[in-house]
Amino acid sequence: MNAQSKHEWGIESRFKSGFLAAHRGVMGHLTTEHAFAGELSFFIQTKGKKQWHSVCNFPTVGGTLFGGTAGNMKVLGSMWGAYAFIEFPFIKSKWYEFSGKFGSGLGYVTKVFSYENNPKNVAMSSHINTIVSFGVKSRFKFGKNSVTLGLDMTHFSNAASKVPNLGINMPYLSIGYSRMIHLTQMDSIPTANKLPFKKWLFNFTAIGSMKEMFPTGGKKYAVYALSSSARWFAKPKVGMEFGLDLISKQAILDYRPEVEKTQWDIFQIGIFGAYLVPLDRFHFGIGMGVYVKDKFQPEDALYHRISLRYYLDNGLNFNIGLKSHWARADYAEWGLGYTINYKR
Repeated sequence: MNAQSKHEWGIESRFKSGFLAAHRGVMGHLTTEHAFAGELSFFIQTKGKKQWHSVCNFPTVGGTLFGGTAGNMKVLGSMWGAYAFIEFPFIKSKWYEFSGKFGSGLGYVTKVFSYENNPKNVAMSSHINTIVSFGVKSRFKFGKNSVTLGLDMTHFSNAASKVPNLGINMPYLSIGYSRMIHLTQMDSIPTANKLPFKKWLFNFTAIGSMKEMFPTGGKKYAVYALSSSARWFAKPKVGMEFGLDLISKQAILDYRPEVEKTQWDIFQIGIFGAYLVPLDRFHFGIGMGVYVKDKFQPEDALYHRISLRYYLDNGLNFNIGLKSHWARADYAEWGLGYTINYKR
């Protein structure tokens, strides 16, 4: 059935102040001053063309240009980047909105680790990195204008493709101004959600990646993994997943090199659970797992995963994720999966 809706877009600028969160003791020397940043965002207000728009209380989607510091220009330099984001409203009225935000993209840091020129930078070893940003924001509306107050965490990391890579985590407080630029009345036909609800879906995903272990400047090793999982969606915006991870991380061969190892020795097995948010064909997941086989224990016993999947009608799906141990990245996950009992 046709429905009238408004297509709204606008721009927002934000000033952010915070600090570098030294999540490892060896990073304590890096926090020397306050961190400052600025953001310029373009956003679109969803209005019901997709079924998940109304289910999720009409979220905002857009892109952000980021520039700032981590609080130590001499060692860490400055950071620049761009990322896509989505904001989910939790409270929404004519004059006020409280929302949660998640965004991810690519960034550039000006200063990285170097034995000769910058040995104190144990956080970053590559200029090109992934940006992840998440937080909450209050918006006070005055017609087409808004004033925003926010709290977020911004993370830079190369997903352990090169070490040292402890990563940069910056909690920021922000104040901003936004304005709606364009309002257009349009016809939309909400599309049906393709998910089969209250039914277990079984999925297998083959994953590949690259990882480097200490010492710095060493060899890059391949990562091979197979993840099998069962998913269940109770509502259009609520899902859960339980699974088994089989991981062959070749970099463990370089861990404690004095110990002779076989492929079975370095083989890791983990079990995990995750919370899923389906957005039409895109599914966002966040979860935690524990190793049940991890002979050499090069990292923590618990691991964490943030993932984004795109599903085709025939059951094939594409996976991009980040596997980490608390605030330290393990490796990026690039995967191709198949759901064996998926039907449009």
